[in-house]
Amino acid sequence: MTMSSFARFGAAATIALIAMGAGVSTATADDPPKAEIDAMRKALAKYEDPYVAVRDLYLSTVGCVHYDGSTMEGHLNYAKGAMGVHFVNLTVQGPPDPLKPNVLIYEPVSKGKLKLVAAEWLVPLAVAKERPVLLGQPFQGPMEGHEPLIPQGFHHYDLHAWLFKDNPLGMFSPTNPDVSCDNADFSLMEMPTKLVTP
Repeated sequence: MTMSSFARFGAAATIALIAMGAGVSTATADDPPKAEIDAMRKALAKYEDPYVAVRDLYLSTVGCVHYDGSTMEGHLNYAKGAMGVHFVNLTVQGPPDPLKPNVLIYEPVSKGKLKLVAAEWLVPLAVAKERPVLLGQPFQGPMEGHEPLIPQGFHHYDLHAWLFKDNPLGMFSPTNPDVSCDNADFSLMEMPTKLVTP
């Protein structure tokens, strides 16, 4: 699968995120029961094939996101590492469902090949009555959108779960130092994301 085959979806996903209105460190809550994690992996295993994800309306934002560990006051300061390539499904809305994340994350493992590594749940600040919690894990944020892939004005909470690749920082850390963007056609080093007031 080539990264360029998904390029046409990036702009549409970003525009739709605007229309949708739609953390600093590793989460510290207790790990969820193994049965829940196993159920999530089973439900999402079909998306190890990125073409299946696209058919189910997960659209690639193309760029492989990584951070250099820079810190800034008033921002979410992500540990050095990568997230990967985000595939966003704008049809998944409502309360966070552990079996239906609205984002899948892939690592470019070789030129033109993607490996599913994580899932992410985004909750727009505009619809959140309080900080969301999933699997006992509080979401990070609220924060601005991650430019250039997500508009700055998209204020949201989010939570990552590294279901398909071990993360030495913890399953729910936003970044993973063992994920690389070296094989990505488009690599984006992002700066810390500004926190916003709920």
